[in-house]
Amino acid sequence: MLELDVERIAHGGIAVAHHEGRVVFVADAIPGERVRARVTDAAKERFWRADTVEVLDASPDRREHVWAEASIDRAPEHRPGGAEFGHIRMARQRELKADVLAEALARFAGVERSVAVEPVDETLAPDVDAEAGTGWRTRVRLHVDADGCVGPYAARSHLVVPVASLPLAVAELQEMAPLGAELPGSGVVDLVAPSDGRAEVVVDPGSARGPVVHEVVDGRRFRLDRGGFWQVHRGAAATLSRAVRDLVDADRFDPRAANLDLYGGVGLLAAAVGDRFGETVRITSVEADERATDHAAANLAEWVGARAETGRVDRWLAELDASADRELRSRLRGATVVLDPPRSGAGREVVERLAALRPAQLVYVACDPVALARDLGTFREHGYELEELRAFDLFPNTHHVEAVARLGAIV
Repeated sequence: MLELDVERIAHGGIAVAHHEGRVVFVADAIPGERVRARVTDAAKERFWRADTVEVLDASPDRREHVWAEASIDRAPEHRPGGAEFGHIRMARQRELKADVLAEALARFAGVERSVAVEPVDETLAPDVDAEAGTGWRTRVRLHVDADGCVGPYAARSHLVVPVASLPLAVAELQEMAPLGAELPGSGVVDLVAPSDGRAEVVVDPGSARGPVVHEVVDGRRFRLDRGGFWQVHRGAAATLSRAVRDLVDADRFDPRAANLDLYGGVGLLAAAVGDRFGETVRITSVEADERATDHAAANLAEWVGARAETGRVDRWLAELDASADRELRSRLRGATVVLDPPRSGAGREVVERLAALRPAQLVYVACDPVALARDLGTFREHGYELEELRAFDLFPNTHHVEAVARLGAIV
């Protein structure tokens, strides 16, 4: 056992302390606390990993964990994952996420900027308990162990742990979750509650996406496969749609340009652009998943200049660069590019290809601070600067934070 003075929160939501000159990453602690922790991994010479087992000097921001089964009263190996900030007061959670984002921007992008993480507008998710940060997840995946026990994985492991509650889930999923049930021979249980449809428990969904469901965002319906990607917070899709609409600089937006929506999914953000600038907007949504592209085509059908194409973004951009004539390159220079890459970010190749096209502006939606900062650093190398940045707490009681940034070319 170690007694540790906790210093800060690192990327990934783990707290940082030091012991005899060695870094110790310790779970379930808050900066400013003194805790007793059990070392769980001492394999690395430069750092160890540990779990808090007792709080010796508590932070004023500590509260009873919103998920009782994840409390430090439970053995660390039996604490479920997915609510690693649940013991921290909500306002302090957002401050810590802002610190991590600001540190990533400074370290990887060379951008010094203060950041505030905004809560979701309560009108977008009125049933969510904003103070507790519970009741927001519309999609939950549970697992089934060899004995048929149903539950989430323990934090940082593949051990299925029994729980009696799922406080982050929306109410209808909490009520129907098969907690305590035995499902021998099964592997996965998905709980899904689309905003315009019936909540379901799906045992062993396999590779099939399932039937089509609909999500409603600001009065607009989007079709997608039940197992397809969608933001899990009830108010997240509307939050991001509004942020993208707001951050596009209207003075630089050309509806006739070759505007792009990259990693476009089922067309949510392309529709946000179309809603702001009208039905004559030309925009191409690019998505690697063929089924999502099919849905995007249907979801964007009312905009005569919108189209959806299937392709990996890196390959699609390479083909565009190889085939574009002078007229298309001119329209690309006037373009607004929206991109919403996966957690790993767009990556250097995609960023460099985009920067070479010299679009008028880019609006980047990111779910990982370090990936965002690395890509911003690459954009800066190629003549684009961060102009505006907003961050949102779309995953309360976790370390995750979503950010929307606008970049413009340096004149």
